[in-house]
Amino acid sequence: QLQVVESGGGLVQPGGSLRLSCAASGFNLDYHGIGWFRQAPGKEREGVSCMSGLRGGINHATSVKGRFTISRDAAKMTVYLQMNSLKPEDTGVYYCAADSAVRSMCELSPHQYDYWGQGTQVTVSS
Repeated sequence: QLQVVESGGGLVQPGGSLRLSCAASGFNLDYHGIGWFRQAPGKEREGVSCMSGLRGGINHATSVKGRFTISRDAAKMTVYLQMNSLKPEDTGVYYCAADSAVRSMCELSPHQYDYWGQGTQVTVSS
């Protein structure tokens, strides 16, 4: 069974950095994509970054381009989200999700993903 578990959230000052990890089990990251999403209080869940299984195609939301980087270590079955130059508006619960289909490109729509983690809180505040 596909399963993902997030870790690495915390409290950071504006301008700081955090690295989130998404540990995967039950599937091969070389075939199945991972998406990162976030949800702030009172707002809808939004796509942040994703990486497809085949070819490692990457997509970032406009709001995080140039600040966030997604990468994977297939041997460790882990996908990382490196977040730099954090802003208060980046605050929210961050989720990773796995796509059970095999694709060469990913989308930032929650509908593409079937298996979700429990989330990890990221708070950007001084």
